[in-house]
Amino acid sequence: MAWWDARSLFWFKNFRVSSQDVSSQRLEISAVTRGWFSQLYFPLIEHKDQEEDQEERMREVQLGSHTVRSHGVTVARTHMHDWLILMLLVVINVILNVIHPFYRFVGKDMMTDLKYPLKDNTVPLWAVPLYAVLLPIAIFLLFYFRRRDVYDLHHAILGLLFSVLVTGVITDAIKDAVGRPRPDFFWRCFPDGKDVYDQWGNVVCHGDKSIIKEGHKSFPSGHTSWSFAGLGFLSLYLSGKVKVFDRRGHVAKLCIVFLPLLIASLVGISRVDDYWHHWQDVFAGGLVGLTVATFCYLQFFPPPYHAEGWGPYAYFRVLEESRVTTQAANAVDSHNAQATEDQIENQQDERSNNTFIGISLSGDSSLAVEESGRR
Repeated sequence: MAWWDARSLFWFKNFRVSSQDVSSQRLEISAVTRGWFSQLYFPLIEHKDQEEDQEERMREVQLGSHTVRSHGVTVARTHMHDWLILMLLVVINVILNVIHPFYRFVGKDMMTDLKYPLKDNTVPLWAVPLYAVLLPIAIFLLFYFRRRDVYDLHHAILGLLFSVLVTGVITDAIKDAVGRPRPDFFWRCFPDGKDVYDQWGNVVCHGDKSIIKEGHKSFPSGHTSWSFAGLGFLSLYLSGKVKVFDRRGHVAKLCIVFLPLLIASLVGISRVDDYWHHWQDVFAGGLVGLTVATFCYLQFFPPPYHAEGWGPYAYFRVLEESRVTTQAANAVDSHNAQATEDQIENQQDERSNNTFIGISLSGDSSLAVEESGRR
């Protein structure tokens, strides 16, 4: 019985030792496996990230090869029809400002909300093209001098002009069709404060005709729509250039994007403060301008959150075409080089074969001489 207990105790100790060895071996295998996995896949992930960064840097480096001097005329000719349509939009906008708007019925009981004082504009009309068109173009030129990309400059200017002109046509067309009186319409219609009405209760204005005509163009706000069309386009342009949606958490970039929108909003508020517009006019004008700006921007540029949102579609298309052309040229060169190598190898084989045949012939002739000598 003691012998059996001793043997059982010995077997139990050996089993514990072997189990511990197996567990330690499993741990070592799992550690080795994890190390092998990390060595295999983590460098691939890092290498992929490095390749993407390197490819993006290479694309930015190639920006200097498309300048106004080298590709400006070609780009302008490609978009000749777009520039002609822009001129047509200018003509339509002038016509819409010349024609008379719809003279809506304005009764005496409606004058309660239309007796605000007649004031000057806080933001004059001549200032709108300065900050909504010329300021963005100046910023476009700064980016061009830095990157030397004529596609970016041309498409940014073309998209901006389309944005403001399409917005202007839509705004003026709605103004003429609606004919809503401005909040200061009473003093436009009756400068002396003596209101007169006809037999149907409609106003009989005796003020200046041009001022009365302007008094029927309240909805929507032209200042606001133009401001959001130009500065909204600039905001989208800057968001793509500074890569505001690069998922790196640089919230300070949003300040650059929101600044043009803040200026446009302040312009809209000034229109209400000057009693030139109702708040609905400003809201509708801002909505029209920002919507048109978004459509015009996406016509030429990828969305700002896209990986290629920092450049226009045309630039990446030209890069792809040049890459395909280069690959085709390289394939032709490699094919020609391979054909040349094959030709050289064939010539060398022919020479070696000729040499071997010559040696064989010389050996046969020497053997024939020796046999004739023996005879």
